[in-house]
Amino acid sequence: MKNLSEWLPVSLEDRALFVSHYLEYPQVHSDNTFVNMVVWNSYANYSFLFENDLLIIASTIDEKTVYRYPVGPDNPEILKRLLRLCIESKSDEPLVIFGENDKTRILSHYPNLVLHPARDYFEYVYRSEDLASLSGGKYLTIRRQLHKFKRNCQYSVEEVVPENLDEVHEFLVRWCEWKGCEQEAFLSYERDAVFFAVEHFFSLGLSGILIRVRGRVSSVAIYEPLNPDTIVVHFEKGHSDCEGVYRAINVETALAVKDKYTYINRESDMGVDGLREAKRRYYPDHMVEVYTIPRESIKNCL
Repeated sequence: MKNLSEWLPVSLEDRALFVSHYLEYPQVHSDNTFVNMVVWNSYANYSFLFENDLLIIASTIDEKTVYRYPVGPDNPEILKRLLRLCIESKSDEPLVIFGENDKTRILSHYPNLVLHPARDYFEYVYRSEDLASLSGGKYLTIRRQLHKFKRNCQYSVEEVVPENLDEVHEFLVRWCEWKGCEQEAFLSYERDAVFFAVEHFFSLGLSGILIRVRGRVSSVAIYEPLNPDTIVVHFEKGHSDCEGVYRAINVETALAVKDKYTYINRESDMGVDGLREAKRRYYPDHMVEVYTIPRESIKNCL
């Protein structure tokens, strides 16, 4: 396997390769989507190798490289070569596994590997119908908040189209000013990511909706298909004087996609307590688990 220096950086020109490969090998976690990689590239420095019908992805943050389990057919020899490359990484946990299928696959080859659950990056997957209807007693508080928003705010919903994309950009500028993106390092990366997504919205195959409050864009959701029965919401932003706009964009997104997609992946909580509480409040159908593998464990198994 080539050294990391010989791998290709992920760029817009690679989209066709990723889309074609993922049609054959659908993904379950947003971190492996082409959109996620290309929009967050300034932060995570993604690169890839395509060999023997296997797509192998790496990201490098603060000079520490982390590899992902190969996407494609089972190939024990390439897996072994990847594990040897992992040993050279400066990361203490240089290999990440997304989902139960790849967990089962790697343990079938190396049953003594130690896998650490990375709970902060488990992704929340909801039934679209649940988020669209909010039926039942468990959603009572959310329904009350949503009804209050509908009573107090004059709002409308639109699909993101070329004619309103400039307004989406203007809204995100306001959102960044409100959040203070310039003052916080990670928020500045998120600003770059969402602006890149909007700039290349249609060439990336993205979809979205927006909510206007009193005629002004006050919330935006940006999403794409993750696999045949699931969409993934990459960005959801809201800023309004009307309390409850996040409740509204959540339910309106579900209403927009429920007839075509059974599930909505709303990504991880990144270990943020408030975000974790908010995501759990909507009662996910299941989680997509993530595991990291320590370098020492890899050494011991080779």
